[in-house]
Amino acid sequence: MGTAINQPDIARVPSPAARRRGRLQLILILLLTVGPMVLATGMYKLKFWVPDSRSYHGELIGDGQTRAALGVAADEQRWQLLVTAPQACAADCQQLVYLARQLQIGLGRDASRASHGLAVAQPVDPAYAAKLQLEYPQLQRYSLDVPTYTQGAEGNGAAQLWIIDPHGNLVLRYGPGVIGKDVLNDLRLLLKLSNIG
Repeated sequence: MGTAINQPDIARVPSPAARRRGRLQLILILLLTVGPMVLATGMYKLKFWVPDSRSYHGELIGDGQTRAALGVAADEQRWQLLVTAPQACAADCQQLVYLARQLQIGLGRDASRASHGLAVAQPVDPAYAAKLQLEYPQLQRYSLDVPTYTQGAEGNGAAQLWIIDPHGNLVLRYGPGVIGKDVLNDLRLLLKLSNIG
C-alpha cells in the first residue's frame, strides 16, 4: 500500500483575478481613509479651494498668539472682551469699553461665561477712573506693556477690542469703529460652538 501524498487544496489558492480584485479593494479603502486627510492638508498648506466667504466680522487671529503677546498679564478663565489702548484711554477707547460691557450684558443667560476688561499703558484720568469705578464695577483692569503690545498687535496705535478664549488665546480683533451687533453675533457663535468657558 502506498502512502497518500498531501496535495494543496486547489480551492484555497485564489485565482489571479481574485487577487487583483482584493488589491483593488485595499487600494480603494486606503484612498477613502487617507485621501481626505491628504486633500485637506494640501488645501490648508497650498491655500486652494478655500472659500472666500466667512461668518465672522472681526479680524481672525489664527496664529496661536495669547494674551501675553499683547503685553497683558492676566489669568481669566472665561471668554473675555478686552479693550486695549497703547496710549491714554481716549474717546475711541472709552467707546469700546462701553461696548464691551454692553456686549457682555447682551449675552443674556450666557453673560456669566464672559467678562470685559481694559488694558492701558497710561493711567486713566481721575474723572474717567471714578466713572469706571461707579458704572463698570465688573470691569477688570490691567496694565499694558507697550513694546510687547506694539509687536503683538502689529504696530496698531489705535484702541482695539479683542475676543479672547478661556485659555488666553486671541480669537478676533476689532477696530474702534466696529458695530456692536456684529461683535455680539461673533461672540454668540463662539460660545455656541465652544465647550470651554
